[in-house]
Amino acid sequence: MEKGNKIILGIDPGTNIMGYGIIEAVGKALSLLKMDVLKFDPKTDAILRLRDIFIGTTQIIEEYNPDVVAIESQFYGKNVQSMLKLGRAQGVAIAAAAQRGIPVFEYSPRKVKQAITGKGGASKEQVAGMLKHLIQINETIAYLDASDAVAIALCHHIQSTRMVTSTTYSGWSAFIAKQPDRVVK
Repeated sequence: MEKGNKIILGIDPGTNIMGYGIIEAVGKALSLLKMDVLKFDPKTDAILRLRDIFIGTTQIIEEYNPDVVAIESQFYGKNVQSMLKLGRAQGVAIAAAAQRGIPVFEYSPRKVKQAITGKGGASKEQVAGMLKHLIQINETIAYLDASDAVAIALCHHIQSTRMVTSTTYSGWSAFIAKQPDRVVK
């Protein structure tokens, strides 16, 4: 991989369907490498599904060799059992990345929606629609879990780019002193 290239694996964890999306950033250009889901039989024992999540995540990591993994964090809901199951799926996917020494970053669903659409309360459909424009997805999006995973990866790219390029200033005087060309007189 050339210097400046970064492959980001986004994961939308789940115990029945786990969305994943892989994007590549080459400078400012972004391209979609893969967007899909792993499906798990809900009739299978929960522990065996966790094993399958680990194996599936490991296979994706081995195939695409991402530099970083971005995963959706849990959100508080009314159903504690669902939240527990989601947390287990998330933990297993994180463990698969950690085993390979890949850094993992978590983003709340609201943060991801905000980064992609500008609205933290956007629907999954709105996120998928924006993704089609942001990274030129030409294929039909069959699973919103997959497009959510791409959005998570893109959110990480946006956040990491901002972290690297952002500058803080102690006040207006410092801002003006460092960027006189941006000030209208």
